Amino acid sequence: MPPCFSPRLLRKLDRFSHLSLMTTEEAIQDAKLKLSEENLERVGIIIGNLLGGWQFAETELRDLHLHGVKEVSSYQATAWFPAAPQGEISIYYKTKGYSKTIVADRASGLAALGYAFRTVKNNKADVILAGGCEAPITPYALLCCSTSGELAKESYRPFDRERDGYIIAEGSGILVLEEREHALRRQAPIYAEVIGYGTTSDGYHPVKCAPDGKELARAIRMALDQGGVKPDEIDYISLDGAATKEGDRTETMALKEVFKEKASQIPMSAPKSMIGNLLGASGAVDLITALLTMKEGTILPTINYENPDPECDLDYIPNRARGKEVRNALVISRGRGGINSALLVKKV
Repeated sequence: MPPCFSPRLLRKLDRFSHLSLMTTEEAIQDAKLKLSEENLERVGIIIGNLLGGWQFAETELRDLHLHGVKEVSSYQATAWFPAAPQGEISIYYKTKGYSKTIVADRASGLAALGYAFRTVKNNKADVILAGGCEAPITPYALLCCSTSGELAKESYRPFDRERDGYIIAEGSGILVLEEREHALRRQAPIYAEVIGYGTTSDGYHPVKCAPDGKELARAIRMALDQGGVKPDEIDYISLDGAATKEGDRTETMALKEVFKEKASQIPMSAPKSMIGNLLGASGAVDLITALLTMKEGTILPTINYENPDPECDLDYIPNRARGKEVRNALVISRGRGGINSALLVKKV
């Protein structure tokens, strides 16, 4: 941790709050954002996560079981719950603006960014610090993921015929979203402009996605329509890539429904196959990857793709990066129970 975060503060927090504070500071520095010059009543925070802070919680529950209630930290009540990162960021940076915590399963991070986009667009804030965080490498959190039946036994191989689930990882991704003229006035480095967002629910099953992919297709169309971008103007798609049989198949179906015969011509990949699925933080990190793809002109691959699946037959950029100029990029994120999010960005 950088010296700006004291050990005393960090002892009060779970690791997912540590990660969110760290990445928020990095985002502020990268954006050259001087909060001392901003109206803090117009600076908000919107953070997504799935599981909350179980490393802290499990330690305190163990102490409760072994030693009794007097040995439980007084910070247990504030350290574990999903809104903790939002609250800690707000306290640390003294922001007073419109803020929320989004819990939408694995779609949480991208949903937070979509909500931030709408908040700025509707003039409820000048600046939003938005993204996702997750620290699920704990016994209870791992149990929650493993009982879902979606964890891979060996490797994370989205869209491969032998796929059997994802590998979970921990991390955080935070971005600075602000109104365009506000960013230009302060001469901020601008990676891209968010121009569209769509979100839908399958309304099909508490855990499973619908077998037809139609609601994901509708979320994608919503993002394209709001951004005024035609399907054939998309240069790259960052995929959800859950690496489950139904998840990858229905994602492919949705893309074919929206992009028709052009679907096979659009480069698309799941870079999370290289770092693991960050659950509630995955969509935010996917967006950051897409922005760097725009900046560098290099599309990251989908690794471990060895056995083509006839039902998943699009251009997933298998195993090796590919050079390409990207001006319009679409990021897809999905959660269990049929939560669909699609965010559209345009290079500035």
